[in-house]
Amino acid sequence: MAMPYVEIHSDAPGPYLLLVHGFLSSRAQWRANLAGLREFCRPVIVELWGHGRSPTPENADAYSVRSYIEIFEKIRQSLGVEHWLICGQSFGAGLTIQYALAHPDRIFKQIFTNSISALSAPGVMGNDRERVVRAAALEAGGTAAIEALPFHPRQAERFAPHIKQEMIDDAALISPTGIANAIRFTSPELSVIDRFADIDVPTLLMNGVWEKAFQPLRNRAVELLPSLQVVDVEVGHSVNVEAPALFNEAVGRFIRNLAL
Repeated sequence: MAMPYVEIHSDAPGPYLLLVHGFLSSRAQWRANLAGLREFCRPVIVELWGHGRSPTPENADAYSVRSYIEIFEKIRQSLGVEHWLICGQSFGAGLTIQYALAHPDRIFKQIFTNSISALSAPGVMGNDRERVVRAAALEAGGTAAIEALPFHPRQAERFAPHIKQEMIDDAALISPTGIANAIRFTSPELSVIDRFADIDVPTLLMNGVWEKAFQPLRNRAVELLPSLQVVDVEVGHSVNVEAPALFNEAVGRFIRNLAL
């Protein structure tokens, strides 16, 4: 099995923490968090297919949620541990939550951030035809089309300058074909709302309250999973980048006293 880029910070205390970024992001998504997280866990950063330093597979099946779950399991096994922590950001949350649903016995606890793609009903993010058209336009438009997207990191207004620049630099590495394939093959499978109540892993949502479109989904998640812990933060979509200290502190509290 081909593998995406993986960066392991093993020279730290505590359990491993899988970190999966969102659409058009990269390992830079977690740059502002690394020092704080390394005080109590060992970050394992994965870059999605076609993003950052990861390759762009030609096989459509590589972009399926099932394939990503297999990759996460292969990474865990390579670390030689039976259990770990997981955290998904935005698009990546749809992958990590489904991983938790598939393998709850492998996960101590999970964290995720604002993710409309994960918590919306299937089909809300666009029908099959719309996805095909959008993917084809991005692939044909190349880098210019990707840079024009409203969620490209160059549009961010509340990121620290050095973090924003690293994210912009990494975005220049993005494969238009990889992005198109994520839209074609990964996006249709990201919704977890129909199974959210089945989550059997202690779960924390770090919610950026300024993203108004996400707040009804946040409330629905609490209704479906009463055990869900939520930390509401006065920031927008990228909670961990906009408020790294608050994010690290909340995650630290959540996993404290973890029985290893």
